[in-house]
Amino acid sequence: MGNCLGVSRKSASEIAPADVLKKYPAVKLYGNPNSVTTYYIRCALLYKPVTVNFVPSDTHQSPAVEYKSDSVTGSVDSVLRYLDLKFPEPKLLMGSIGGWYDETTPYVVWLVILQHRSMMWHLERMGRWAEDLAARGGKARGDPAMGTPRMEVRKFARGYSQLLELMLEHAQMEEKVVFQILEKADRGLSKAANEEHARDLPMMNGIKEDIKSIGVLDSGHPAYQDALCNLSTRLKTLKEHSKKHFEEEEKNLLPLMEATELSKAQQDKVLDQCLDVMHGTHSHLFRFFMEGLLPPDAMHYLDMLSRCSDQNRVSTMLRLIIEKAV
Repeated sequence: MGNCLGVSRKSASEIAPADVLKKYPAVKLYGNPNSVTTYYIRCALLYKPVTVNFVPSDTHQSPAVEYKSDSVTGSVDSVLRYLDLKFPEPKLLMGSIGGWYDETTPYVVWLVILQHRSMMWHLERMGRWAEDLAARGGKARGDPAMGTPRMEVRKFARGYSQLLELMLEHAQMEEKVVFQILEKADRGLSKAANEEHARDLPMMNGIKEDIKSIGVLDSGHPAYQDALCNLSTRLKTLKEHSKKHFEEEEKNLLPLMEATELSKAQQDKVLDQCLDVMHGTHSHLFRFFMEGLLPPDAMHYLDMLSRCSDQNRVSTMLRLIIEKAV
């Protein structure tokens, strides 16, 4: 598995001994230890099958990567291109984008789209987990990392609570920032969009209460099996509703952002506003959020965040990823 931030989609319990013992090429990275750019490159290297030796250096104006006889420095883009050339999988740079959005799409639109992708990945993961729990009837998986059935349910509850916080903050970000901008292009849009958000809130909170109830039931009781099946069904419904909601936003609402003609400076200001609203997601849940993105999407997201005015806050966010990966 190597240094990886969710790319393999494996949990810690799914890492085979061969993954742990496997040796990876050594890459040396020089850079200012507090620089956002240095953190960006360190995060990028987490996705590659390499062993990273980081050498803090205040003398390097830009991060420098050394591999064998090569030494590469310069822009972040040039470093990522080099890494993709030397270590092709997984790719870090975006290829064909697809859809109506492209390189000229406003930052906030990409922010919303990439958050949708992360939330959908986590919803699918939780849905598969719930199906597995129901199929086993709450019996232990035989995985030491999961522990007893009650311990596994606690881990499931923690994962869903993190996802719920992410989804609620995302909705608040859209309501307080994105929809307010779109309101200028389409009067009455905010009211309709906010009502759409409120539709699934009872279900989202109800699933959390269902998980709490399962946590106190005896795993051998018939009601336990019924509760697990009901949980799996409700998560599937939430996933379907969320997918439809996200697709409708991306098809009908977000293209209106093009009509607002925000300047680069205004786009940067909107990014700051979004980051202010999503404080939890971009602090203690940032690694959780990033695990739901494929490498090119993750790099694109970090690239946008690096434009935020509060560079200290961005550095703190990226440092959390690095420290937890070590």
